[in-house]
Amino acid sequence: MGRLYVLFESASGYALFKVKESEVIAEKDDAFQKSVVDFGRFSQIVELVGFAPFRSREDALDNILSVSEGKMHEHLRTFLEMNLGQVKSKKKAKFSLGVAEEKLAASITEQLNIPCQRGETVREVLRGIRNHFAKLTPGMKSDDVVKAQLGLGHTFSRATVKFNVNRVDNMIIQSIALLDQLDKDVNTFAMRVREWYSWHFPELVKLVNDNIMFARVAQFVKNKKNLSEDDLDGLEDIVGDAGVASKVLDAARASMGTDISEFDMINVCTFAKRVIELHEYRKQLYDYLLSKMHAVAPNLSALIGEMVGARLISHAGSLTSLAKYPASTLQILGAEKALFRALKTRGNTPKYGLIYHSTFIGQASAKNKGRISRYLANKCSSAARIDAFSDTPTKEYGEALRQQCQDRLEFYQSGTAPRKNVDVMSEVFDRLNKNKKSKKNSEDSEDEEESSPVKKRRVSEDEAEPVKKSKKKSKKKSKSSSNMSVSVDDENEDDSKASSSSSSSKKKKKSSSSKSSSSSSSSSSKKSSKKKRKRDD
Repeated sequence: MGRLYVLFESASGYALFKVKESEVIAEKDDAFQKSVVDFGRFSQIVELVGFAPFRSREDALDNILSVSEGKMHEHLRTFLEMNLGQVKSKKKAKFSLGVAEEKLAASITEQLNIPCQRGETVREVLRGIRNHFAKLTPGMKSDDVVKAQLGLGHTFSRATVKFNVNRVDNMIIQSIALLDQLDKDVNTFAMRVREWYSWHFPELVKLVNDNIMFARVAQFVKNKKNLSEDDLDGLEDIVGDAGVASKVLDAARASMGTDISEFDMINVCTFAKRVIELHEYRKQLYDYLLSKMHAVAPNLSALIGEMVGARLISHAGSLTSLAKYPASTLQILGAEKALFRALKTRGNTPKYGLIYHSTFIGQASAKNKGRISRYLANKCSSAARIDAFSDTPTKEYGEALRQQCQDRLEFYQSGTAPRKNVDVMSEVFDRLNKNKKSKKNSEDSEDEEESSPVKKRRVSEDEAEPVKKSKKKSKKKSKSSSNMSVSVDDENEDDSKASSSSSSSKKKKKSSSSKSSSSSSSSSSKKSSKKKRKRDD
């Protein structure tokens, strides 16, 4: 393979080492094993080629996260290109790069065409580099390496713990655990209230069966001697029945219970109030759990119910862990004791675990309970995977899977063949795509409508500017035209004066010419008359 380089990802930065004696390492002799511990010997085997420190704590975290995910960071890419260069795809490299992470090695080979290897040689060299990294790197102290490792470890832990606030399955795990605990505690406390108050009013136990209603009645009645007909309306509001309220009043009048002092009654009523408050908080917690299940696992909630789905997530540890379980494991989830007991005694294994509380198994007949539980576990596994790995949470798949389970029950009873899973899922997928496209079109239209008044304003402003300019130009033109008209008028007046003067002069010339013509004609007429007279003579 040629020369061997080794990439070491430290908390301070990337380091590239050249291995001088790779053959000795490959033989795994005792000398190399001793050199790993001795720095003097190990420094003769390994030589530092380059070191690229991280710029900041955020940069170090970003690079280490990329390494853990098997991706090559841009910082690492530039570092390898500067020291090793990018190998052409057709040309074989004369060296190889040793990398500890398999996915990172594949990423480097894919992007830079550098051949990477992982083996005993690379692991042994990295072990020695890890022991003597501070001494091999100039300007590095052992205390600096320890501090960098500690700081990066804390930062990396915080980054891996971060999650999406809107999709937190840990809150579901805590809520369902608290809900189960509250059910036990409220039941225990309510029984304590019944027992405690029964010393004073024993007949009330038979009249009011509900525990919370009993605590409310005890808090309302307090001392039975003070109960009168004026309190019937309040009793009727609590009990919900006028007949029961009247029976409670009659029983209080003829009760055989002992009397209780005011101080003892205060303690009984305080405890009853606490039980009622716990019950009210249990209702709020249940609503909170429903909302979280609809946000985190909508398909699983639509398929099997919120409570059963929350118990499955809690038992698996997280929604991602539940999605990784096969359907056979999910089917018996919660029945581990029965499973191992059956394996130990070689008996029949359980058919269902927590999914037994689903309505589908209750609707099935005795012989079909195992079949429907296996089918339901398959659908629950699909729903959990959709919820865990989908970007846009939706309950469309869960409702389709629930309808498939209902069709399967009808198939077991009547024999009508249900639809194929491929057809059902493809139909839901097409419907979701249509909804996405329609939403995008509606959003685009809304954006256009929102941007259109702005455009109109801009257009109107742009139109108003040339109008103003045209008005200004028209005003200037009118002023210039008025000036021109004034000058033209003056010129016209001058022309008219000149024309009038020229016409008068022409008239004078004409008159003079006419006079001259008339005088000439008269003279010619006189001459002609004289000639005629001479001829006559």
